[in-house]
Formats: sequence, structure tokens, C-alpha cells
Amino acid sequence: MTKKKKNIRELDPFLEREREQYEQPLPSREYILQILAEKGVPLEQDELCVLLQIEHHEQDLFNRRLRAMERDGQIMRNRKRAICVVDKLDLIKGKVQGHPDGFGFLIPEDGSPDLVLSAKEMHKALHGDTVMARIGGEDRRGRREASIVEVLEPANTRVVGRLYEEHGIQFVVAENRRISQDFLVAPGESGGAKAGQVVMLEIMQQPSKHAQPIGRIVEVLGNYADPGMEIEIALRKHDLPNEFPHDAEKQAKAFSPEVKPADYAGRESVAQLPLVTIDGETARDFDDAVYCEPNAKGFRLVVAIADVSAYVKSGDALDKEAINRGNSVYFPRRVIPMLPEELSNGLCSLNPNVERLCMVCDMQISADGEIQKHRFYPSVMFSHARLTYTKVADMLENPQGENAREYAAVLPHINNLYKLFQTLLQAREKRGAIDFETVETQMIFNAQGKIEKIVPVVRNDAHKLIEECMLAANVCAAAFLKEHDHPVLYRVHEGPTPEKLEAVREFFKEFGLQLGGGDDPQASDYSKLLKQIKGRPDAGLLQTVMLRSLRQAVYAPENVGHFGLGYEAYAHFTSPIRRYPDLLVHRAIKAVLEGKQYKPKLKWAELGVHCSMTERRADDATRDVEAWLKCFYMRDHLGSVFDGSISSVTGFGLFVALDELYVEGLVHVSELGADYYHFDPAKHQMLGERTGKRYRLGDRVRVKVVRVDMESTKIDFVLETGPAASGSDEASGIQGIDVGAWGAASPKKAKITEKSGKTSKSPKTGKSGKRHG
Repeated sequence: MTKKKKNIRELDPFLEREREQYEQPLPSREYILQILAEKGVPLEQDELCVLLQIEHHEQDLFNRRLRAMERDGQIMRNRKRAICVVDKLDLIKGKVQGHPDGFGFLIPEDGSPDLVLSAKEMHKALHGDTVMARIGGEDRRGRREASIVEVLEPANTRVVGRLYEEHGIQFVVAENRRISQDFLVAPGESGGAKAGQVVMLEIMQQPSKHAQPIGRIVEVLGNYADPGMEIEIALRKHDLPNEFPHDAEKQAKAFSPEVKPADYAGRESVAQLPLVTIDGETARDFDDAVYCEPNAKGFRLVVAIADVSAYVKSGDALDKEAINRGNSVYFPRRVIPMLPEELSNGLCSLNPNVERLCMVCDMQISADGEIQKHRFYPSVMFSHARLTYTKVADMLENPQGENAREYAAVLPHINNLYKLFQTLLQAREKRGAIDFETVETQMIFNAQGKIEKIVPVVRNDAHKLIEECMLAANVCAAAFLKEHDHPVLYRVHEGPTPEKLEAVREFFKEFGLQLGGGDDPQASDYSKLLKQIKGRPDAGLLQTVMLRSLRQAVYAPENVGHFGLGYEAYAHFTSPIRRYPDLLVHRAIKAVLEGKQYKPKLKWAELGVHCSMTERRADDATRDVEAWLKCFYMRDHLGSVFDGSISSVTGFGLFVALDELYVEGLVHVSELGADYYHFDPAKHQMLGERTGKRYRLGDRVRVKVVRVDMESTKIDFVLETGPAASGSDEASGIQGIDVGAWGAASPKKAKITEKSGKTSKSPKTGKSGKRHG
């Protein structure tokens, strides 16, 4: 018997690997699949155990291996609980992506085209679940469908939503509109919540073909219109970590609030340089300081960045939580920091008139704005002033003004920075970096935390000056690590896909314009075209189409350059307080300086995917909060008429951005008039079949606000007659775009500020518009 067991186990081609990894090696996954395939029929688990001679004491471990193989979609059990090889069942593994209208999509793991899941199929699973599905026929629109066979891994254990009660039955409607099922509340598990309140529900029973999901209420958040409720909902809806674990808080509180003499070891001091921080009026985390001096070769630029890596070590409690968060999240009136306040606003913040540990990028820049050489080194610095963009802009425009007198000691250095900025701008133009003209907005809040008004904000030269300095340091960081062949997360931005490139070129043909660059256009080709259309009445339309042809920037270890900025290599170095990729770059640079190589706990590729995800998660959460606030704001404007521009055209209607309020809403296709309107995505237009009336991206229209739905954060308009309602070929400039509450374009993400001056943030950049890419 013993000999037989040994012979069978020794036939496993991966036996040695299993022996190296486990004290009690089991048959490998590959061998299990081989045995199942050789038998050619589904096997009961007992049969498989006999074939593989699994001993009684191995049963638990073997069960775990089989469950893991089920989760990974290698095997599954049929209705009789027999074990099948998935590859022989013609099944496909993928993730469920729900749609607010009740149906959904299966996103296959193998990268094949998405499949449609009907509303009936969506009753079997929730948005985000990993499932096995069978490919079916086509729906009425000719799209391939799939049917869910088994849920391998539920994605949701809790949901946030509103509690309702009908005929004595309580249920929760999820705040995430991609989850269309209602959750029944188990008897006696309401947690004292009342109908209409916002609650957190823990799922006790996942949905199935014949049963709704069931759960218990574990937290009552309050009423829907309570101050700050929109943020509490967003935190839970997007699973944003917002409380630091005890061990991380303990570690942060253990640091001395001041730099200690022992910390100076191995550092070059730049405390004698009059470094200054330049940020928004309400910023509290100062992660960069700058200094510039002219010399015979051009300029010396010193960018000092808070040395977070001196305190947050790889694998410690703070590091684990920083990875988990990925970045700070800036909501209106509230910030969810990546690091505890002791670091983010204290020891790692380059506050004025105190010493701080930093990493320095010391650059020599030529008179024509080219970086000739650079050097990185750990240092100790002393900020000589905390300046704001407004004050610096005033100092530059009014050299003899009040601010100039107050900061007389640093004014010459500010002038040096401005001269350097002008040369860097020339280099930027020569490089051909894309510079879309957009209007940022600012929310002004009242004492109750609701929007009082939304106003446009013009970025002054001080914003641009700091941005150019940060770009230069980021480029040097990427070049330094690339030169030393050290792995890192680059900030990559690829050019347009072939499909989008073809679409944008076809669109521009109608206007007698051409995007150069052939099959491989560069940023300079986009930049040339932007200059060509500048001043045209349809410039806004054309710019928006160009912008939408580009891909989203992400973090990745493979350097493919940054298309939009026109850089061959680009990395994020300048904000380690609020972005985890920057902290990784700091560690990598230090490792190179010490002749070592930094190896993070996770693989670089995994870190890139994770950090890109947390960035999107933060954007989605802030977008939700801003959409809710705008809806609350628009309730006071029901029935009002406004002029605006069409900011997006979809198959179900037109999105219109209002000129005065910087808020967007939908004109549904049914409100366009008595005609059949056809959507043309290539031409970004809706065309009437009978009348020939056309509504195109950028067209001027006049609309009335007719509905504001707080629960779905949607604003509905209807067209009004008047001078602005052209609906013709006339187009004018529109605001910069981003994805809004309806899933289409919306006005430029708003900068956030308050009358009380508590927090400040531009979602695009994180700090008053000074970051890029």
C-alpha cells in the first residue's frame, strides 16, 4: 500500500516544487487537472481522493486546494457536486460589471470581448463578483450574451444604502447604482434603523437564481441630507480606508515632532539656501520647496521634497496602510490622508522656520530650458517662508506692493524662479507638450457645508511656475532610475489607440484639418493642431475631441513615456506625503545612491495596478461627492433657465454644461422634439431623421432645469427657445471635461475651497493645480 502511494505521488511532474513549498506536499494543481482530464468524466471528490491516495489526515488540506482551484476557475462542481475541469465545459471566467439599468456585462479574464448579462442573469450575482459563465447567443442588438453558471468569488460583503419598508418588509437599496438588487433585511436585524435612513448592511446571504440577497444592518449613518453624509456614503461605497489601524497610529505618535541631530548623519545640508514653499491658501501639507539661482551656464534649480521614506519603512505598519490607501483623497471640507497627521501635517510637512529631512533634486538648467545635469541626495532643509500662489503672483505683478515688502528677503529668489519658469515654458513649447486650455472651478461653501456658488478660477503664473519645477524634478527622477537600470513605477501615458486615432482624423476631415504624425503621432502633432485651431469659434469642440482621443495615464514598471507631456520617461517624485508611487521612487533613488536595489514587498507590476486603481477610486469618490453637492445646490434653481454648451452627446441624450453655474445636466433624447434622432458617435452628434436638425458637441443651447434627483445625483434639463438654442452647426468653446454622475462628460473637476480656509484641493493635481499628469 505504501509503495503504491509513493509511485502515484512520484508521477506528479511538480512534486519537487510542492516539496520545497510545503512540509506536507499534496498533489499539484497541474497533476489534479491531469488526472481529471485522463478520466474524461466528472469525478466525485471521494473518487478523486482514492485515485490520488489522499490520506485521512490530508483531507482538510486537500479540500483547501480544491476550493482554491474553484476560486481560480480551474475546476467547478456540477449539480451532482462532481468535480469538472472548466476547460472542458466551454466556460469562461470573468468579472461582473453591473449597469444602473439592471443588466450588466461579463468582463472576461482572458481579455476577450465583453459579454452582455441580461437583467435575469444579474439576479444571480452582484457587481464586481468573479464568476464562471457560459457563452450564449446574441441579444436583440446583436451583442453576445453570457449566462452565469457559478459565482466563484463574491466581491461584496457590505453595502451602503437607504433603508425602505413596504408592507412590513424592510429592504436596502444600494447607493452604488451598479448593484440593482434590493437587499432584504433579516427579521430582527434592522439595528434600530428607521425607513429613509442611510445604513451599512452586512450581507448574510449572497443572491442566487431564486433568492434575493439578505443581510443585517450593522451601522446607521443617519439621514440622507445630514451635513457630511455625502462623504460618509462615498467612503463606504468605494471602500475607502478612512481610519488608521492602531499599530500605524502608534508608530506615527512615537516619532519625535522635531528633527533630531542623529538624523543628520549621511545628509548634505541645504538649510542655508532660502528655500520656500508655494502652495494654495488653505494647504496644510507642504511636500515641496524650491530655490533658484542664475549662474554662468543658466540656472541652478533646487527642488527639496519631504523625505517620507526616512520615517515610513518598507513593510512596517505605516507602509502597509499607505499601500492600502495608495493616495490621499481630497473631498470638499474633508481630507482622507495617506499618512497620519503627525507625519502629513507635521514631521514630513516642510513647514516654515523649522528643519526638515528631505530628498533633493539639484539641477543645472541651460538658458534655453534644457536640463543639462542633475544630482539627488538626502538632505536637511529649512523653509524660509510659506508663500501662497496669490501672494507670489502679486509679488511678481506688483514688485513694490505690500507682499513684496513683507517678503523682501526672498523676493530676489522669486524673481529668479520666474526667469527660470519663462525658459522652461520655451522648452515645453519646443518639446511639443500638449497644453489644453480648460477652465477650473471653485466651490464656495456656506456654514452648513453646502455649495453657495461655483466660480471660475484662473491659474496664475505662480501655479505654472511651481508646476514646471515639479515636472523638471519628476523627469530627473525617471531619468536617474532608468540610467541605473533600477525598477520603478513610471507615470506612463500612451498615445491614442489606432481606433481612436482613425476616428479623430475622420472627424477633423470635415473641418478641413489634419492631425499629423501618420500612424504614430506625437504630442507635438497634437500641439501643432491646437495652435492651428486657437481662436476659431469651434475651438472648444475640436479640442474636446482631441482630448477624448487620448488614453488615461497610469502607473506601470514598463516605461513607454508620457505622451501628453512629451517626455521619454516620467515618474512621480514630488508628493510622497500623498501618493504611494512617489514614496517608492524615493526608496529606489536612495537604494541606487547606496549601491543597492530596492525590492518592495509586492511585485512592481502589482503595485502599478494597485496604485492606478486607488487613484481611480479616489477620483470616483470625489466625483460622487461633488455630484451630490451640485444636485443639492441645483434644487434652488428648479424652473430657472440658463444658457450653456453641449458637453457630451450620447445615445440617450445631450449633456449640457451651464455657463453661469458650471453644473451639468441631461436633455433626454425624448425632449429633442417630434422626430427620430440618431446618435453618431464618430461625429459627436444627434441628427433628426425627418427634420435634419442636428445637435453636436459644443453647440450653444438654452435649457430649463426641470428635475433634480438627489438619490441618483442626476439633473434633468429641457430645451428652451431663445438666442442660445441653436441646435445647428454653430459651436463654441466648452469647458474641460471629465466623467460626471451620469457617466458622460461634465465640466472640469472643481477646485475645492472654503470661506473658512480649512482645506484646498484641485482633484486633477491634488494641490491647487500645481501637479501634472
